[in-house]
Amino acid sequence: MTEPRSTAKIAFVASPTDEAEAARAELVARYGDIPADEADVIVALGGDGLMLTTLHRFMNTGKPIYGLNRGSVGFLMNEYRVDGLHERIDAAVTTAIRPLLMTARDVYGAEHTARAINEVSLLRQTHQAAKLRISIDKRVRLEELICDGVLVSTPAGSTAYNLSAHGPILPIYAPLLALTPISAFRPRRWRGALLPNHVTVRMEICEAAKRPVAAAADHVEIRSVVEVEVAEDVKSKSLVMFDPDHSWDERILAEQFRY
Repeated sequence: MTEPRSTAKIAFVASPTDEAEAARAELVARYGDIPADEADVIVALGGDGLMLTTLHRFMNTGKPIYGLNRGSVGFLMNEYRVDGLHERIDAAVTTAIRPLLMTARDVYGAEHTARAINEVSLLRQTHQAAKLRISIDKRVRLEELICDGVLVSTPAGSTAYNLSAHGPILPIYAPLLALTPISAFRPRRWRGALLPNHVTVRMEICEAAKRPVAAAADHVEIRSVVEVEVAEDVKSKSLVMFDPDHSWDERILAEQFRY
């Protein structure tokens, strides 16, 4: 929970859509706007994609992001209203999100790093299924997984791609990661695993030349990888703000009773 900010200095960012830009103009006319580096709070206008981009942009700056939905789903956003913005920010609950750190090595031997707030996913690049070997803290747990892909999800991302792949929904403060297969062919009955958030997941791509695989950390994609390691980045965090009557805990709980 943050301290009240009755005089919070606000910077607005918006998706490049007519709806989001119109909302930004309306709010700036009402509340003013300052450069992001001088702001106490960043108000993001758009959908979940903009929120993820903004959380990445302001990671480790100490600036919380308060989203207002001008997109479609808006799971990470608050309800859009023009009135009472300062009062809503004062009352908002702030949650710290720790990202995943992906370290990927490609077929040329180059190493790439990227962070993911939602998930790190591995996906086949061609018609050939991926063939993967999965280790947890250097111990092989699955010698061969033949699949369209696999993902490692944070609690924050567990209701996104992970849920679509039939992975579990994780409470936001749960010290867990979800390891979820995408269209597993062998072993066909394997549905994934819940992992402590302090482990390192290593995924080796078998037959990488024949069965090329891409790795993605949120919006950063690395093609033709041969090995990917994923671990929680305990040195990094982003801050997201929610109205107290519609907190992230409540959203995740409600999501589990949708049908």
